[in-house]
Amino acid sequence: MNERNLAGLAATVLQPGFVGTTPPDWVCRWLADGLGAVVLFARNVVDPEQVAALTATLRAERPDVLVAIDEEAGDVTRIESGRGSSRPGNLALGAVDDPALTEEVARDLGGELADLGITLNYAPDADVNINPANPVIGVRSFGADPQLVARHTAAWVRGLQSAGVAACAKHFPGHGDTRVDSHHDLPRIAGSRARLDAGELVPFRAAVAAGVQAVMTGHLLVPALDPDLPATLSPRILGDLLRAELGFSGVVVTDAVEMRAVADRYGFAGTAVRALAAGADAICVGGERADEAAARYLRDAIVAAVLAGELPEERLAEAAKRVGQLAEWSTAARAGRPAPAPRPTGGSPVGLTAARRAVRVSGDPAGRLPLTAAAHVVEFAPPHNIAIGAETPWGLGVPLADLLPGTTTVRLTEADLPADPTGGAAGRPLVLVVRDLHRHPWMRAAVDRALATRPDAVVVELGLPELVTGRLHLATHGATRAAARAAAELLAGIR
Repeated sequence: MNERNLAGLAATVLQPGFVGTTPPDWVCRWLADGLGAVVLFARNVVDPEQVAALTATLRAERPDVLVAIDEEAGDVTRIESGRGSSRPGNLALGAVDDPALTEEVARDLGGELADLGITLNYAPDADVNINPANPVIGVRSFGADPQLVARHTAAWVRGLQSAGVAACAKHFPGHGDTRVDSHHDLPRIAGSRARLDAGELVPFRAAVAAGVQAVMTGHLLVPALDPDLPATLSPRILGDLLRAELGFSGVVVTDAVEMRAVADRYGFAGTAVRALAAGADAICVGGERADEAAARYLRDAIVAAVLAGELPEERLAEAAKRVGQLAEWSTAARAGRPAPAPRPTGGSPVGLTAARRAVRVSGDPAGRLPLTAAAHVVEFAPPHNIAIGAETPWGLGVPLADLLPGTTTVRLTEADLPADPTGGAAGRPLVLVVRDLHRHPWMRAAVDRALATRPDAVVVELGLPELVTGRLHLATHGATRAAARAAAELLAGIR
C-alpha cells in the first residue's frame, strides 16, 4: 500500500479535538482526506444552535464522520459546562438504584446529543469505585458494588444507544481502585485476577452484553493482567481479555494519548503507535494538544511505523474498518430520527426528578428543616479535579438564594481559610457545603471547628458521602446543577 493510502487509514483512526466554535479549515480538509472522527470539548460549545451548526458543517464535508464528546451528564459535562449539568451523575443514579431511571436519564441525554449531531459519547464510566480515596473517579462511578455498577452501566448503555448515540464504557479494565490520577502519572491496580473478575471486570462484561459500541482503555498498569505494559498498550488486555475472553467486537478507543501516565513513558506518538499495535482502533487526542500539527505528527508517525514494520498494515486496516463499521451503525441509528423538538430552557426535567430522588438525609431534620430564614452558606472548595471542567460552576449558595432571598455565600479554599469559618452567620441558619470531605484533612478540621461553634449547622456533601458528620447531613451524590437544586429545595421546604 502506498503512503497516501496509509495516511488515509491513519487519519481514519484519529479522533482529534480542535479549538473554536466552528470547525477550523484544517479539520475540514482532513475530513475530505479520510479523517474518521473529531471530539468536542467544552471549548467548542456555546449553545445548542451553535453545536448543531458545527456538526452540520462537519457532515457537509463527510456525512459519516463520528462526532464524539465526553458527556457523562454529571460533574463531568461538556454540553452544559457553562452552568452545570441538569442531570445527575452516576453516583446519584447508583444511590437511587433504579435501573429504569438510569436508562431514562441516559435516553434523555442521548436524545439531546443526537439532536446536536453528536454520535459517540465517551460514557458511561463503568469503573467500580473500590477505593474511596480515588482522586479522579469518585462520583463519576455508580458506586463501590460491582453488581450495582454493572446493572446501571448496562442500563445507561441501553438508554443512550436507544436514542441513536453510541456509548463508550470506560476506563477498561477499571480505574476505581487507585489513589493516582492517570492524567498525571501511571496508576497501578493491585489485586489478583480472581479479584478483578469479581470486581473491576463485572461492569465491562455487562456493557458488552448490553451491546456497547465502544470501550475506552485506561492508562493503568494491572500486573495481574500484564506486569509490564499499561492496558492501553497491552495486547494481553486488549486482545486476549477484551476481545477473546469478553467477546467485544466494537471499537476500542484510547483515553487521551497526551496524558502523562503514558506520554511521559512512551512519548506522544509512541503511545499512539503502540496502542494500535496492541489492538486499539481509535486514538483520542486533543484535550491538551488540539491543533493540526499534533494530528499530523500522529498520522505521520503511524505511517512511518507501518513502513518500518513496527505496526502491521493489516492491524491498521482492521482498526480503520472497525471505525467505519461504527460510522455505519451511527448513520443507520440517525436515519429516520424525527426533527429535533424544542427542549426546556432550564435543562432536563427528567434529570431534576432523578436528582431529587438521590438526596439522602442523615440525622434528625425535625425542627431543622425547612430553614426558617435566609441562610449563610460556607462552601469549602477542594483542589480542582482535572476531569471536571474548570469553568463548570458548582455550589449550593446560588440555588438556595433563588429560593431563600437574602442568602449569602462565601467560598473558602485551604489557602484562604480563616480561623473561624462561621463568620457572617451570626443569628442566621448556617449551611456547610463540602465535596469529598473524607479526602481533605484541612476541610475536615474546618468543618469540625464550625460545628463546635454552630452545632445546629447543616452539612451538605456534594461529593462522595464517606464521612457523615453533624446533627443534620444531606448527601446529593454529586455537585451538578440538578443536585444543588434538589438540595436547595429540601432546605427551603418547597417539596
